[in-house]
Amino acid sequence: MENNVIIRTWHGRTRAEDAAAYEAFLCERAAPDYASIPGLLRAVFTRRDESDGAHFLLVTFWDGLEAVKAFAGADPAKAKYYPEDDRYLLEKESQSLNHQVFFDSDDRRRLP
Repeated sequence: MENNVIIRTWHGRTRAEDAAAYEAFLCERAAPDYASIPGLLRAVFTRRDESDGAHFLLVTFWDGLEAVKAFAGADPAKAKYYPEDDRYLLEKESQSLNHQVFFDSDDRRRLP
């Protein structure tokens, strides 16, 4: 069976005092938007606090590049932002990273 699973990662950073509000925003606004896209297999949102801010790493699993495009637009590497991001993020990275899965220990059927 050919494997077309794509893992997409995105990183953002906020001030320490904005971290809780941004986390809430991601759960209340972004997560439902991701979930509305056919082809999303899983979404994991993470947060790492540091003394001067918080880093957010979003890791999403998609059933192929077309599903990523349905979420991100014609350029699947382009990062997607919401208007609310301007309030919280210290900078906006232009790219998300897309990786094709070639081994998944949870689904040995996808091994070549």
